[in-house]
Amino acid sequence: MMTKNLLVELLVEELPPKSLKQLGNSFAELLATSLKTQGLIAQDAIVTPHATPRRLAVYIGNVAAQAADKAVTQKLMPVKVGLDAAGQATPPLLKKLASLGADASAVPQLKRALDGKTETLFWDSIVAGISLTDGLQNALQDAISRLPIPKVMTYQLADGWQSVHFVRPAHALVALHGADIVPVNILGLQAGRETQGHRFEAKVNPVVLHNADSYAQQLQDEGAVITHFAQRRAEIVRQLTAAAVREQLTLLDDDDLLDEVTALVEHPNVLAGKFAAEFLQVPQECLILTMKANQKYFPLLDAQGKLANTFLLVSNIRPADPIQVIAGNERVVRSRLADAKFFFDQDRKKTLASRVPQLDKVIYHNKLGTQGLRIQYVRAIAKMLGEQLGGDALASQAYEAATLAKADLLTDMVGEFPELQGIMGRYYAQHEGLSDDVAFAIEDHYKPRFAGDELPRNTVGVCVALADKLETLVNMFSIDEIPTGDKDPFALRRHALGVIRILIEKGLSLELNQLIQQVIKVIKDEEILKLWANTQQSATITQSRIVSKESSDQLYIFIYDRLAGFLREQGYTAQEVDAVLSLNPQLLCDIPKRLAAVRAFSTLPEAASLAAANKRVGNILKKSEGAIRDTVDTGLLQEADERVLYQALQDIQPQTGKAFAAGDYTTSLQILAALKSPIDAFFDHVMVNIDDEPLRKNRLALLAQLHQIMNRVADISKLAVNL
Repeated sequence: MMTKNLLVELLVEELPPKSLKQLGNSFAELLATSLKTQGLIAQDAIVTPHATPRRLAVYIGNVAAQAADKAVTQKLMPVKVGLDAAGQATPPLLKKLASLGADASAVPQLKRALDGKTETLFWDSIVAGISLTDGLQNALQDAISRLPIPKVMTYQLADGWQSVHFVRPAHALVALHGADIVPVNILGLQAGRETQGHRFEAKVNPVVLHNADSYAQQLQDEGAVITHFAQRRAEIVRQLTAAAVREQLTLLDDDDLLDEVTALVEHPNVLAGKFAAEFLQVPQECLILTMKANQKYFPLLDAQGKLANTFLLVSNIRPADPIQVIAGNERVVRSRLADAKFFFDQDRKKTLASRVPQLDKVIYHNKLGTQGLRIQYVRAIAKMLGEQLGGDALASQAYEAATLAKADLLTDMVGEFPELQGIMGRYYAQHEGLSDDVAFAIEDHYKPRFAGDELPRNTVGVCVALADKLETLVNMFSIDEIPTGDKDPFALRRHALGVIRILIEKGLSLELNQLIQQVIKVIKDEEILKLWANTQQSATITQSRIVSKESSDQLYIFIYDRLAGFLREQGYTAQEVDAVLSLNPQLLCDIPKRLAAVRAFSTLPEAASLAAANKRVGNILKKSEGAIRDTVDTGLLQEADERVLYQALQDIQPQTGKAFAAGDYTTSLQILAALKSPIDAFFDHVMVNIDDEPLRKNRLALLAQLHQIMNRVADISKLAVNL
């Protein structure tokens, strides 16, 4: 069947830049999927999305003018309903055939087959393939209805009567199959071959497309538009890189900003501008955020990684003399940076400590009180952690940092740029002459903020970060604010992962369950609650401090679930993770060493046999009735093989115990290899569940001792399915 390439373009008003890339890809994917389903294109057809601020388009290779005919078998009705006793068609069968375009002459061609237990009539027919016009019409309607549009607009069509709904008003539709127009319509538009180029740079407008294949090149040559998103992005990167080299500076990478700028221009032109060097006195994070968030500029860094007073902008026009464009942008950025400098200067007139009492007026949660109350708990927890990790000196610094950690929320700079919380607190703390340990802890207590983010850089920051996250987790679980599905409004999954990473990667010898209980104890502290006894929220807040055992158990399970996922993402198998976590190790910092030991153990020739034996031992112990003795009576060891196993356990127990105590989990597991032969011989020649009760209980005690030695590091029976 003859095929031609297809081009579909929807010309619209400026699309939302942060959604353009997704809209372009979805439009292409939805159209292509529908055409595949209808048999108009092959499953491996080449599909190329195009997206600019003013258009969504897709180019699809080898599209048929009509889908191939296909054989269809249709179930009609049971034989006893469709045929009478003489084998003639009944009225219901004739009516059904008529609905399918057939008559009584088709009855002899009907097939009989069992449908379940009922003999049924089936009709084989050839259904004509759908035409491209009808198929594309279906595909367009489906794509428009299913586009991931963040917010739909309603607007009137040219007739002044009809209204349609779309992300932005649409002005033209192009549908070309080769050089032929496909007569489809959508959003009140009839397909044609005319589109619009760049508003100011196009050589001709409208651009009359010759065929589907000429689309991208014609729009680039005649319309001054680079239609392909990735190609336009690459061109911007090329120009940015070249401009940075000319300025002898380094471009600050930001993929999200690059995507957004790509979605704002059709004909990119990178220019360099400057701002007054005096603004560099303001923290560079403020200046960078101002330029990126408000103006979509690309900041440049010098060789030392410091912000330079040169920036790059991406213009959508290419004037012969760009001086006016640059000057206009420099005027705008000057006023923006002046605002940032004003905020910075004003904020430094008040100390962080003087702002802390105002946190009593900032509601944190209607069931948990204010940020002021929360600070009381966070600093108490931070102090407790400091005492455990470094004594009184660390506790004092952690208490101070936690007290000031949220104060910058009340500054003008953070009020304008919430993304700078913590960062500005650090700058203001350093301005006041506070120690770097405290200042950096104020910034770092939010870390890690996302997957892969760095951890707090000092122990003070570790204490405050743990305190902040644990207080949030315990309190939110206490009021049943537990994440469900994809909903996690308080980022509790991120907080749990932060706790996990800090405990593991910082190597902290803090037991998880004990840590949670200590936090709960602080939250129930009556002395802190007395400070709030006279507030209007006192009853609600006091009630919320009743942290139930159920909620603390839920939190423990929640953190362990996140831990399992985190470890699998690190490359460990589900069986390895299950083997370690099934023992509920409380020191999370030990878990990587346990996992490494399990992986090393899995490579031993004896591993499969020992894992299977361990599973067998566990099953026997589970099914045993009554209490199992702690000690083995050597006088009841009658069989030679049980005496050999007992002696083997006595020989290796000191070795494994010493290695385990030293944290050498790999050696502790590898020593178990010596047990393979004694265990195999025991199960080959010794019956455990015998009628003689004293002998049975003694053998169960022997197996319990074996089970305990084998499962110190991990439950190696979990490896049995994999070995």
